[in-house]
Amino acid sequence: MDTGGNSLQSAAPDGVKRKVCYFYDPEVGNYYYGQGHPMKPHRIRMTHALLAHYGLLQHMQVLKPFPARDRDLCRFHADDYVSFLRSITPETQQDQLRQLKRFNVGEDCPVFDGLYSFCQTYAGGSVGGAVKLNHNLCDIAVNWAGGLHHAKKCEASGFCYVNDIVLAILELLKVHERVLYVDIDIHHGDGVEEAFYTTDRVMTVSFHKFGDYFPGTGDVRDIGYSKGKYYSLNVPLDDGIDDESYHFLFKPLIGKVMEVFKPGAVILQCGADSLSGDRLGCFNLSIKGHAECVKFMRSFNVPLLLLGGGGYPLRNVARCWCYETGVALGIEVDDKMPQHEYYEYFGPDYTLHVAPSNMENKNSHQVLEEIRSKLLDNLSKLQHAPSVQFQERVPDTELPEAEEEQNEADERWDPDSDMDVDEERKPLPGRVKREIVEAEPKESEGQKGSSGHARGFDTTIAENASGKAVDAGPKQIDEAGVRVEQENVNKASSDQMFSKS
Repeated sequence: MDTGGNSLQSAAPDGVKRKVCYFYDPEVGNYYYGQGHPMKPHRIRMTHALLAHYGLLQHMQVLKPFPARDRDLCRFHADDYVSFLRSITPETQQDQLRQLKRFNVGEDCPVFDGLYSFCQTYAGGSVGGAVKLNHNLCDIAVNWAGGLHHAKKCEASGFCYVNDIVLAILELLKVHERVLYVDIDIHHGDGVEEAFYTTDRVMTVSFHKFGDYFPGTGDVRDIGYSKGKYYSLNVPLDDGIDDESYHFLFKPLIGKVMEVFKPGAVILQCGADSLSGDRLGCFNLSIKGHAECVKFMRSFNVPLLLLGGGGYPLRNVARCWCYETGVALGIEVDDKMPQHEYYEYFGPDYTLHVAPSNMENKNSHQVLEEIRSKLLDNLSKLQHAPSVQFQERVPDTELPEAEEEQNEADERWDPDSDMDVDEERKPLPGRVKREIVEAEPKESEGQKGSSGHARGFDTTIAENASGKAVDAGPKQIDEAGVRVEQENVNKASSDQMFSKS
């Protein structure tokens, strides 16, 4: 099978080491969507625990993201929507029913304690990763708390409130003429596609379940509009797709995209709900099959931002993202799981990998051939590496010089150190509930919502890449045994609402 990768000059052997920056805030696992809600930020803490006990943290720079501020979020989201997210609380929501409806906050996207802080945290990690890549301080940046791809300019959607991916792409566009976004979550990456539907500077590629399934968008005929025509690529799939069928599409399509579009940077959204046995999903990918997509993207040796996304059995999400962090580092992780604080979640086998099920693959080879031919034909109509008027300049989001020389081994995670608490980062009392982990039901719950959203394309998003910078540089975390690295990044108060000039 033609993978399309080996012919590229930028392709590199899998064994070549990459410099990896990993963003993690120890508080992220405390946020709690509510009883019975499938989305559990606690999975990020479980992933981190696996990374620590597998010894992967010591091979990468571990950073605690600066929270994104109002002005950062307003680079994409509407001012009044950001103001609403900042002010709404479980105690005040009954007084704002009209606003809740207007911004689609409610059942799928509930109001919970610390909602805005949660948004600031996961968005700060994604933007911080983009900043690191822009400054050539790493080859791969990882933020498993990010990847919330459904959020729109003026509304929440599908468990997503702030679209950290769009914000990261806007940051990358300050330095790179073209940015590629690839989405392997089981749900269509509608929020990101919509934001960049009319530009040729961002190509979006989404592999997803299509049919009677949330969000209801992502038809193979949705290809972009105006200057963005053919720069949206949708790969609609049916239930039960396995590793072989998935790669039959993924590798030749992405290989061709890399050859024709020649992106300066890539974002890969690694939603784990496309794995076999997901609580809300219906695909049949193995963890190695899912991670093969990460491995393939890594082989092109282009600046790469890895983000999380969906994924609803906690244990399988943690397994997947731990293994894929190893792939990013070029380290093969043992299947036998080390003892750690969440060890009991992974019984009775206590292994990293789980076998796919014997569910029927409803994606016939003929249909897959038709999809592949159609999309390769669309790619053949692209102008090779479209150029833009572009002025070379230092990005507005600057990092202090001191940070560049501080990723030697002695500044990395010390497995023997005690867990320190950064006093300035403690949550206010009562602000965030500590999640009480629920037993996961054996029966899968219903899909995320049912109705799609009408497109509201913003034709100026990608063209605003030279706008005000997102000042959300990273700092090393002072919890979970990671040393602190101080930075003199200019931080404004996030209590002050940003008003556009």
